[in-house]
Amino acid sequence: MTVEATLPATSVSPTPRQVWTRARGIALGVVLVLVTAVVIAVIRSDARHGTLDPRSVDPYGSRAVAELLADRGVSTRVVTTLDEARAAAAPDTTLLIAAPDLLTDRQQTRLHASTHGSGGRTVLVASGSASVERLAPGVTADPATSLDSTLSPHCALPAARTAGRADTGGIRYTTTHLGADECYPSERLATLLRIPDTSGDGDTVVLGAPDILFNDRLDDQGNASLALQLLGSRPHLVWYLPSLSDISATDTGTGTGEKGLFDLLPSGWLWGTLQLFVAALLAALWRARRLGPLVPERLPVAIRASETVEGRARLYRKANARDRASAALRSTTRTRLAPLVGVPVTQAHSPETLLPALSAHLHGDGRTTLQSLLFGPPPSDDTALIALADQLDALEREVRRP
Repeated sequence: MTVEATLPATSVSPTPRQVWTRARGIALGVVLVLVTAVVIAVIRSDARHGTLDPRSVDPYGSRAVAELLADRGVSTRVVTTLDEARAAAAPDTTLLIAAPDLLTDRQQTRLHASTHGSGGRTVLVASGSASVERLAPGVTADPATSLDSTLSPHCALPAARTAGRADTGGIRYTTTHLGADECYPSERLATLLRIPDTSGDGDTVVLGAPDILFNDRLDDQGNASLALQLLGSRPHLVWYLPSLSDISATDTGTGTGEKGLFDLLPSGWLWGTLQLFVAALLAALWRARRLGPLVPERLPVAIRASETVEGRARLYRKANARDRASAALRSTTRTRLAPLVGVPVTQAHSPETLLPALSAHLHGDGRTTLQSLLFGPPPSDDTALIALADQLDALEREVRRP
């Protein structure tokens, strides 16, 4: 504490300029990432807006085909819930499912139960392996997609022969139905299937790619002709756009319509979380590979004792810890005095042992203040603490005096 009182005050805390100098690189990186994310979001915000929506005039919307169907007397109605789609299944209706893969397993099973035997037409657009097997049993999606977008029909289906080449290249399918029309093959696997319903006049059309329905692709090849013939065979077209707000997506069949958190998470997220956990565990093991006691290392520079004293004094003063400062001063003094009066260092902090030995080396009235000086209460203020330090120094000088 005497060092604190005599040395000029210096701040060990970083200044705002130093903080900015150290953090500006990180801040600049964060700003660049945010700006890049905003720019990408703005550029791509309209890229897929209204995909396969018959009300959308965007490039990937389907307003054009809906208008052409209206000119031919076919009405188009958009539904977004499973119940509406199931209720629409009828002999005079074509039900188009725009995104079959977004439906849950139970939704797919219930939808197939409604469309099978209804006498109408069901069109599945780019249905993947999981959904196509439930919505069109007997059909399997090949893992490898078509390399070519524009393909030739090579089948007897009148709609395909009239349209000619079309942009159906996408998911490829195989089927066990002997009476199915397999059209637009790619590497001997069809990208368009028409499966007649054995129990009525209805059928199911599986389309490997949505390109023939897009506004900006409708006038290419025979896309318009194929789309109009597939969707215009009946006077009514119900366009099913699965919605995340559909409560049937969370229906487990128990009537509660509730699912737990892990039931709502896709399986990919669960596997990804497990992989991250394993990676974190391996990283922890790698960092903790060194076992055994710590190995001391030499400091790269020598630190002066005065700097250590000053730093500790600042900490004591900042915390207003006069009790700890006085205890440190008394403990160090007792440790240095004990060998001088013949007391083992292990007993230096025992008043019964140290005080009698010190009294024998002192002269005058100094013996009466040993108890309060070496083992007394903490000082009440900084002035008393400084006085205590001076008295301890004087005591040690007196003991060392021959």
